[in-house]
Amino acid sequence: MLFGRRSSRLKRILVVEDEPLVAFDNEHLLSDAGYTVVATVDRVADAVAVILADGLDLVLADVRLSGDGDGLDVARAAKTKGIPLLFVTGSCPEDAQALAIGRLAKPYSARDLLGAIEAVDATLAGRKVKRMPPGLTLFG
Repeated sequence: MLFGRRSSRLKRILVVEDEPLVAFDNEHLLSDAGYTVVATVDRVADAVAVILADGLDLVLADVRLSGDGDGLDVARAAKTKGIPLLFVTGSCPEDAQALAIGRLAKPYSARDLLGAIEAVDATLAGRKVKRMPPGLTLFG
């Protein structure tokens, strides 16, 4: 395909979100866009279990989670396994920058989420990001 979209290296995604509607929307959006959503979880322990099981290319995580911890705990586990993590959150503590590849600020549109994943993919592949979605900040 001469003018087709470049094949993404990020295919298998974990969604960590405790707002059910946001989690549901993200899961369906990503699936419709051709990504494989390995799991959608709302607790740190569940996220860490999926991360430790291998087979992930990217983690999308909210910082604030209900229950047993927060997105920083998820980010630490992902970093230990060498899996890039993009925070999708309203507020992001400064110390989170060392744990994640970036942050997409809530609220965001479906187009912005897909554009953020494309920007992360380009960054990881060493390519120039063509379009930075509004609300996306890449760290590092």
